Amino acid sequence: WDTDADTLAIARIDVLDGLLRSAEDLAQCDLVVLAAYPEACLQWLRGHAEILGRLAREGKAPIVIDAAGVKGRVCTEAFDLAAEHGFSFCGAHPMAGTEFSGFAHAHADLFRGAPMVLTPPPTSDIERLDLLDRIHEFLEPCGFGSYSVTTPQAHDRVIAFTSQLAHVVSNAYVKSPTAREHHGFSAGSYRDLTRVAHLNPHMWSELMMDDADALGFEIETLIDNLAAVRQALASGDRDGLERLLDEGDRIKRALDDAPRRA
Repeated sequence: WDTDADTLAIARIDVLDGLLRSAEDLAQCDLVVLAAYPEACLQWLRGHAEILGRLAREGKAPIVIDAAGVKGRVCTEAFDLAAEHGFSFCGAHPMAGTEFSGFAHAHADLFRGAPMVLTPPPTSDIERLDLLDRIHEFLEPCGFGSYSVTTPQAHDRVIAFTSQLAHVVSNAYVKSPTAREHHGFSAGSYRDLTRVAHLNPHMWSELMMDDADALGFEIETLIDNLAAVRQALASGDRDGLERLLDEGDRIKRALDDAPRRA
């Protein structure tokens, strides 16, 4: 299912077995993945909650997960809809992607080795484990390298740092008037820092507004750290500047050496 008929037509050439048009089609699904912006995911759920509930009572309902980049608002409403109508929903965020979007930029190994974050509803331990086991079984062919389980709130707090802040910094960095002179003077550092400056403003503004408090905190923290560097430069404090740079280097080394969560 897609709102863009052209996307469906192109995807059906090599990828799709069929189109999702009715409740009967939903009954044939084991898993529904809502790969859209947060509000679009919620709109679909609102429009299909009664059908999913009816199918659940008949033992035919699929599990529904989303792939939106924030979880708080999506999961709050989705958990309520699922509980009210009796179907299963779990928040999900595959930590993989590029600066490009659309079916034309899809590739089969996008998720190979990537982390998957799951935010299940606050049900009993047995129900939650059963739901997570079923989702893991369905997603296993994607080849995710790890699975993490957390709350929607914890997800959004961390993702504000690992993803949203990186896009804000990259997007702001290229606004320097000096950027127009980078040709012949730039290499890996420039490429790494500017890669995600190319973004979808409509999508990212929705994600950032939904996570405004956590992202605002990370931006303030970054401003404080940049201000310390600027103060050292303005005062000619080389020793202070060296300490600041050494601190960041030590933190980065410690982060790289820390064991990854399973």
